[in-house]
Amino acid sequence: MMNNSFTLDIKLSLVVITATVLLGLTVLGRSDQLPDASHSSVTVSNPMDNQILKIKPQADRNGDGTLSDAEKAAMKKMIIKRFPRSDSDRDGDLSEKELEVVIRIATARAQNQGSRGQGKKTGQGREQKTPTHANVKYGKDERNVFDIWLAESDKPTPLAIYIHGGGFRAGSKEKLSNDILSQLLKAGISVASINYRYLSIETPLPTSHHDARRALQFMRSKAEEWNLDKSRVAAFGGSAGAQICMWLAYSNDMAKPKSKDPIKRESTRLTCVATTGGQTANKSEFWKEMIIDLMGSQIEAEGFVRPLGGLVDPEKVRMATWGASSLEEASRIASQHTALSIISKDDPPIFMTYGMDPSAKPPNDRNRLRGWIIHHVNLGIALKEKTDALELEAHLKYPGAELKYPSQIEFLVDKLLN
Repeated sequence: MMNNSFTLDIKLSLVVITATVLLGLTVLGRSDQLPDASHSSVTVSNPMDNQILKIKPQADRNGDGTLSDAEKAAMKKMIIKRFPRSDSDRDGDLSEKELEVVIRIATARAQNQGSRGQGKKTGQGREQKTPTHANVKYGKDERNVFDIWLAESDKPTPLAIYIHGGGFRAGSKEKLSNDILSQLLKAGISVASINYRYLSIETPLPTSHHDARRALQFMRSKAEEWNLDKSRVAAFGGSAGAQICMWLAYSNDMAKPKSKDPIKRESTRLTCVATTGGQTANKSEFWKEMIIDLMGSQIEAEGFVRPLGGLVDPEKVRMATWGASSLEEASRIASQHTALSIISKDDPPIFMTYGMDPSAKPPNDRNRLRGWIIHHVNLGIALKEKTDALELEAHLKYPGAELKYPSQIEFLVDKLLN
């Protein structure tokens, strides 16, 4: 788009194509432990944000591997407070140009410091507790590893498994929030954080999902050795990780009791699940309606589709993402891995967190628009309506919502210990 207009009139068919690439992939934005109630959007397309996270990881306060609007605003305030001269025009905010100068200086300082930093850092920049077992291999690929922190107890402990986000193309187990880790361990809950294979032409979805399933079963197979209660296991994560969490929670037990592989005999069922900014739908009709509802009949479509392995055509990207030979097959596979399609009456409780309230206006920054859309609270509302109809326990947190549990921590502790 060569003009200065922010929006572009497009036919509904293009909206559908755009939506089908959005759904189920999280390829339009990265998220991990996505914003709690104070965060609003996520993106991977902004090089400046990526550079900020590289040199100042503590700016990512919720450890999701991305920078939300709220996190960026808080960081700007902090910079101005500590370095007033950075606000050269004295308007109380840092423009993109002013921020570029700050980043350039900070990058130079970071390069000069070299490898002075010590200790393993989390997404918040804090030194993380040393795992009881680090980089445990659960598969053949180099990304088939996890860290686990075992809570001290004479009795078998519950386990909470963190599954990072990142659009299925980025992120890592190191993004686990140190605060969440500490609180869960203090409560007597063991914690694990996994890596899984990224999306690529060679490893299409649901490769990532299957890796997480294998990691879960592997941990259960170690229950006796690690003093774990395999009957009390939860999963939590954001965006891509949230999708995987919900797939595990809402799928029928995928254990294979007669398998020659003892790990495959282990259950995949969960006690509860906590998600942040999770995509709950995969149907193009749902996304078409949601996008039009949020944006009207005019929508910025340029840049919504991220290439995959050299593919740029939306339909080809859609098929390659799910390892399908047709759009129909891609939709069928995607549907089998989306919460709204597979949830049933016997599924566990869920605590969902989204960073905006239902009446929130779209961000003005078009680089953040797509992340805002694919992590919108409407996705949680749709699942909450479904859980209510099925009489399943579900909690939906967004700014202004009144809930039984203040956060996912209280929810996880209650469900795993009580």
